Amino acid sequence: MIIDTHLHLIDRSVLRYPWLAGVPALNRDFSYEDYAVEAQRVGVGRVLHMEVDVDPADIEAETARVEGLSRQPGSMLAGVIASCRPEEVDFPAYLERQRANPFVKGFRRVLHVMPDDLSEGALFGDNIKRLGGTGLTFDLVVLPHQIPKAIALADLAPDVTFVLDHCGVPDIKGNSEHPWREHMSEIAGRPNVMAKISGVVAYADAGSWTAETLRPYVEHTIGAFGWDRVVWGSDWPVCTLGGGLSTWVAATHALLVGCSISERDRLLSGNARKLWRLD
Repeated sequence: MIIDTHLHLIDRSVLRYPWLAGVPALNRDFSYEDYAVEAQRVGVGRVLHMEVDVDPADIEAETARVEGLSRQPGSMLAGVIASCRPEEVDFPAYLERQRANPFVKGFRRVLHVMPDDLSEGALFGDNIKRLGGTGLTFDLVVLPHQIPKAIALADLAPDVTFVLDHCGVPDIKGNSEHPWREHMSEIAGRPNVMAKISGVVAYADAGSWTAETLRPYVEHTIGAFGWDRVVWGSDWPVCTLGGGLSTWVAATHALLVGCSISERDRLLSGNARKLWRLD
């Protein structure tokens, strides 16, 4: 079974997504029902929803919306990685509300489209440290040049488990491995950071990439972090920019040829099950 740790659902009739106006290819609804049909065909059995950078006023409504979907018969939804604003003074109260809900498995604050100094603020760091001991993770989505900012957060909060999304968002289309490669090796040296092998097809040339195009980036990430510190995610529907869910799953299997059953199982489900306490 595959556990997809990075599903985005978009429902513009219920929630507001200010950023979608700048991404026409994604500026429509993407429903759980549409995802589930394809996901079940390719072997996905459990799913974590990843926050979609909704309007700040809709953050808790997004979690409630996904939790409602999880109650439908046969739903694969096992939890959410919720949005948050650690740079704000009301974060502690928000954290306590989310801790009371076992459906919330962790948090993410989108950083790759924000000023680099956002994560460097004292309040931001203090609030991230509040996650220590809660069992709640913090996903990091940063560009290659921002990975040192992620390293600083990991060092600041060693009791928090961080998950680096999308193999550190390498510029695959530009065939660029530096300084991404060096930064990935450095952040992998932090034992409280895991890596997510997710949606990298979106960063390759949509018309020409093959599994071999992705291989240097995926293999370096796994090699740096090791098989016990990697999880898998689709990044649907963003992955549709590079071919879609089925294509990304097929490419993943192609990249795993030669790996042991144990290694494959840890990446595709075992590590996620352990990290987020999924049944």
